[in-house]
Amino acid sequence: MDKRFIIAVVLAIGVVYLTPKFFPPARPPVAAADSSAAKRTAPAGDTARGVADSSAAAVSAAPKPATRAATVAPAMRADTASVSMPLATYRFSSVGASLIGVSLQEYFVLPGRARHVELARPGAPLLAYRAIRTGGDTLDLSRAAFIADPAPANEVSYHAALGSAMMRVRYTFVADSYLVRVSGVLTSGDSARMRLALVLPQGLASSEADTLDDQRHLAYVTKRAGEEAESSPFSNIVKKGPIAQAGPFDWVASKDKYFLLAVLGPEKGDLSGPAVFTAPATEAKVPSTANGEVVLTPDAQGRFAFEIYTGPQQWRRLVAVGRGLEHANPYGGFARGLIQPISTWVMDVLLWMHTAFKLNYGWVLIIFGIVVRVLLWPLNQSAMRSSLRMQRIQPELTALQQKYSKDAVRMQEEYTKLLKSHDMTPFSQFAGCLPMLIPMPVLFAVFFVLQNTIEFRGVPFLWLADISLRDPYFILPIVMGLSMFVLSWVGLRNSPPNPQAKMMGYLMPGMMVALFLNFPAGLNLYYAVQNVAALPQQWMIAKERAKGTAGDAGGPARK
Repeated sequence: MDKRFIIAVVLAIGVVYLTPKFFPPARPPVAAADSSAAKRTAPAGDTARGVADSSAAAVSAAPKPATRAATVAPAMRADTASVSMPLATYRFSSVGASLIGVSLQEYFVLPGRARHVELARPGAPLLAYRAIRTGGDTLDLSRAAFIADPAPANEVSYHAALGSAMMRVRYTFVADSYLVRVSGVLTSGDSARMRLALVLPQGLASSEADTLDDQRHLAYVTKRAGEEAESSPFSNIVKKGPIAQAGPFDWVASKDKYFLLAVLGPEKGDLSGPAVFTAPATEAKVPSTANGEVVLTPDAQGRFAFEIYTGPQQWRRLVAVGRGLEHANPYGGFARGLIQPISTWVMDVLLWMHTAFKLNYGWVLIIFGIVVRVLLWPLNQSAMRSSLRMQRIQPELTALQQKYSKDAVRMQEEYTKLLKSHDMTPFSQFAGCLPMLIPMPVLFAVFFVLQNTIEFRGVPFLWLADISLRDPYFILPIVMGLSMFVLSWVGLRNSPPNPQAKMMGYLMPGMMVALFLNFPAGLNLYYAVQNVAALPQQWMIAKERAKGTAGDAGGPARK
């Protein structure tokens, strides 16, 4: 039992450490915003914030045709249209008809909260276009001169003549939402068909206190129709080279830790695809730039339509958008099928508790930790008593091992008889490890929730400025380690002498403190509460052990 316990502990630590290391997250929820009329600023003669070069790779197996920019005047100035909605302010440029900026009204840059979150990086658009002529060349529209059309307050509309081709695009804003509906027409002027490539941002502007951690979450995410979401972190694109995916897609997104820009198919349609992601060579361990685009195929009349979501990764809001956008931050790696559903449950419970009881999320985590421990009490009690029974038959088991050391078959037969005589099964020898392993899936889920749920972003608690970041004074990791040590000490009381278990009781808390130092403070808080809440149960089992009982086995006390 001792060796199995040690192996289980080592495996648990390995999973805790390796899961976030090799399968970094990222997932999120929604409050209704107040409705108000959109305010639209007339196009101004401001110089454009700039348009990034479109450098995505070929989007089909055919050789890439030559790319040329649509003809523009060398010194052309850009008109900027700004539209203010209750949740966000959008900015568009007449050069390329591009979406060049989105400022989120309910979110602020950390630390300090001096500015609203801006999704666009300086000098780079959030969405640009390329026109692809079948069998012909490719037009880079990022420098094409578009003309603004008269439009209602909740719309922005542009059109442009592109040589023999013509393009018209209209943006319609959805009230109380981060959604923008886009529709338009792209025609070639001859019999050639035209496709439209939507050029995604090369990365979003960081608004976090820990910019490097935010950079690690940069990724393109796709969801093919009928399939699960698939993430392509920038680091993977750099290592593996160009990534091409065939459509159709429900959506394609560019994301960081808490925010994203997603291009979705229309309400009753999809994005035809393909999608291509590339990245420049870099020596940086955490790349900050990549290129992505997804291709649309207009209908026979050249009409196209899609939607844009530019906002926070709020779980409930993304669920409301539909099409599986709530999975824009897939995580869990090989254990995704287990971890993600538990994380969803954990997140829903925490958000409900916060809303229902009007409590700070720090107190919510404390209450949640106690509730989880209480719910697991019966299962833990059964497992601990099973461990007591195994300790009770240990002398007899040792005698059997010595007597039949050279006859494995007879040893197994006698071992089975011994277990049956004590109303036990072969599974009983492993049951004693369950008290440690049972809470692990919930612990992993809490880790991912705290790492990726935007509701925890910037939430203060006691001395902590942000429970989603590490404790700057390392108080909570130390408290977690001390509570773990006390829990182990109580668990070893009145047990037979066991040098290995005693050594692990001293080493494990120190190892866990070192492991949890840089984990979110909220995770340390939750785990410390779990340890403290488990003490009464451990104390009761220690008292039973002292009396020489086997708990629910009902054996007589040994003197």
